[in-house]
Amino acid sequence: MAASQGAARDRVGLGWRGELAAGIVSNLAQIDVLEVIADDYYRAPRAGIAALCSLARQVPVSLHGAGMGLASTIPADPRRLHAMARLMRQVQAESWSEHLSFVRAGGVEIGHLAAPPRTPRSAAGAIANIALATRIVGSAPLMENIATLVQPPASTMDEAEWVAQIIHGAHVPLLLDLHNLYANAVNFGDAPEQLLLRLPLDKVGAVHLSGGHWIAAPGGGQRLLDDHLHDVPPEVFDLLTVLARHAPQSLTVIVERDGNYPSFEHVLGQLELARAALRAGRSA
Repeated sequence: MAASQGAARDRVGLGWRGELAAGIVSNLAQIDVLEVIADDYYRAPRAGIAALCSLARQVPVSLHGAGMGLASTIPADPRRLHAMARLMRQVQAESWSEHLSFVRAGGVEIGHLAAPPRTPRSAAGAIANIALATRIVGSAPLMENIATLVQPPASTMDEAEWVAQIIHGAHVPLLLDLHNLYANAVNFGDAPEQLLLRLPLDKVGAVHLSGGHWIAAPGGGQRLLDDHLHDVPPEVFDLLTVLARHAPQSLTVIVERDGNYPSFEHVLGQLELARAALRAGRSA
């Protein structure tokens, strides 16, 4: 199904990082929305919260969590959910999000977003945790697909089936990370566009774009590592065009950069490439 031209007002923004702060504040007219890592502010001093509130009065802000571990059969920690609830109230952010991952098990913090076995049981655990999070925070999170360098062992569902079951079962929007999708597809022999089209595209509320680099794989060959240190590759902009062609709703697109920072003019150029990809999809 092709989206009707002009039916959506898409937005393109940037992930807030301290290294980019000066450029962001000086170029707010070219940035529609900002995404802020919530975990950085759970224990922030009063001045830090005040600065974030000031920023949110100038541009729409969404809060992005990384440490809840909602895609797990282990119940989520209510303290982290209450911390997100407090931050949402303080900042008056327009939305919040988390990952379809687990980050701890058996009392051990992994320190990384890990993909659980893709099974009906883990999907049910994620749905229960998302329901708990929605009750405590007071609004439903957007849930993000993650990249993984290994297929989760003991899986009985593929990625598209598992993600769709959670998004439909929890009644939440999908935060679709297109570089994560692209990396998983090329690493495990899937066609990226076909994987994209099997996801519930009408449930996509926001999009992440980033880059990565190729690393040696055990046993030979290469795998694409999602590192947020490189430009968004052309193949991922092409996927954004396909998404814009098929999704009738408006999309909020966030470009992520976590290091190896180029000039801010170059960062703004990445945002313009995203806008061009959206226009190409909407006009197709």
